[in-house]
Amino acid sequence: MSYQVLARKWRPRTFSEMVGQEHVLRALINALDNDRVHHAFLFTGTRGVGKTTIARILAKSLNCEVAMSSTPCGQCSACREIDEGRFVDLLELDAASHTGIDNMREVLDNAQYAPTCGRYKVYLIDEVHMLSKPAFNSMLKTLEEPPPHVKFILATTDPQKIPVTVLSRCLQFNLKRLPWEFINKHLEHILMHEATESEPAARAAIARAADGSMRDALSLLDQAIAYGGGKLNDAEVRAMLGSIAQEHVISLLQALARNDAHAVLECIHSLAEQAVDFSGVLAELISTLHRIAYAQVLPTAVDDSLGDAEPILNLAKQIPAEDVQLFYQIGVIGRRDLPLIPDARSGFEMVLLRMLAFRPADDKTAVSVPYVKAAASALTPAPKVSSKSSVTLAMSDNVSLRASEVPVSLSESNESPAQDWASIVNALKLTAIARELAVNCEFKHRSGASVQLVLDSAHAHLRSKKVEERIEQALQQYYAAPVKLVINIDKPAQETPASTRIRQQDERQQAAIEAIMDDANIKNLRETFNASINPDSIQPAD
Repeated sequence: MSYQVLARKWRPRTFSEMVGQEHVLRALINALDNDRVHHAFLFTGTRGVGKTTIARILAKSLNCEVAMSSTPCGQCSACREIDEGRFVDLLELDAASHTGIDNMREVLDNAQYAPTCGRYKVYLIDEVHMLSKPAFNSMLKTLEEPPPHVKFILATTDPQKIPVTVLSRCLQFNLKRLPWEFINKHLEHILMHEATESEPAARAAIARAADGSMRDALSLLDQAIAYGGGKLNDAEVRAMLGSIAQEHVISLLQALARNDAHAVLECIHSLAEQAVDFSGVLAELISTLHRIAYAQVLPTAVDDSLGDAEPILNLAKQIPAEDVQLFYQIGVIGRRDLPLIPDARSGFEMVLLRMLAFRPADDKTAVSVPYVKAAASALTPAPKVSSKSSVTLAMSDNVSLRASEVPVSLSESNESPAQDWASIVNALKLTAIARELAVNCEFKHRSGASVQLVLDSAHAHLRSKKVEERIEQALQQYYAAPVKLVINIDKPAQETPASTRIRQQDERQQAAIEAIMDDANIKNLRETFNASINPDSIQPAD
């Protein structure tokens, strides 16, 4: 007897044998059991998710000689003939090779005749979106009001190409991609009955490679069994699929966790020697980063189908959550750009180098400035050093800090309070309404932990508790000490940063106007043509 491929041997014969698609099966089972079967069905979905299989089981349920129900007997002549593909009242039409109106007219002309031996004449039209527009138009009337003994079952992978006039006449069911966990479990069941040895990681690799298609999974399983000489080995399956072992991805991520560029490049060199598909490697890397992020949120739910739960949990502890998210985003963008790069390896290297280059600074490298006086100056930062200076302060752990990064005390600055407060506002990096409130305040004085500001009454509407808390927190970070912010509503005695900015803008505008008016060429034009200048049209060059 000739060998029968697994995809045909293990094709479900009843609804109970189907894997997944419960949302479709429930509707069909209830319709059959309650005798509420529609005359036209449309099954949509990607390849290998069960469209034709469900259509044949439905045809079997409609024509079972025992009774029309959701559980056909499977033993009567109608059930056996449908399973064997030779039931005369089940007409399967491939629309991809019968696209014309003549083919459809032939089908519709035969629809008026009663079934030969079954209860219903079932027309199963596969890839129905391939029919021509005239063919669709010719079937509209029959599809809407077919003879009572006719049922139409349409299947397609591209429902967008089907006219809405056809869609409106059918019950539409969208079959989903199968989760890889469902496929993996079904493969395990098949291999157990086939008495074939297999490794869990090998089954998981096939299930993931199937991309939601059970038929693709069974075809790959057939190929893997032949490749492995009757058994499934993880290394052999990965070699057949062109994927890499999970330990290579783990090694790459461990090198990233150590911030070790040399080890990262060594891993890439090792992968290049195996002639791997770097796009696939990047996909594996992204998938593993997703699992690490999952482990950081819910460690007990980490999947161990690949046998790498322990290293995944270790990496979840070693790599900060923000780094994992950054690596994931860089990987996703890099995978999108990888086809645009002539050399896949160089593109993959750039993605990894980008992860190293843009990684946030480690907490261990953070530098805190020691203050000179312990108790008395707890709120007083170190003396200000000019931001123009290139002097660095040597720290005890051999880490240097630029002088421009040292916090500035208003009481120790050589500049005026207004100028100094403006520079501090810029250093606070406030945004939106918090910055507007700060720049419209005048620095009054600082006493102990209290910082007092004066807000012009014209801008009192900017003040709110939430905004004051944001400024207070920013000052605390700036001074590296507790700060209590007090804002009084009054007329500022000196310029605020906002009023200084407005005054400087007015001065630049006036200087620009005077420069234009004093220009010899402009004067000549005005005198010659009796021209006038609109001052509002003049803008400072800077």
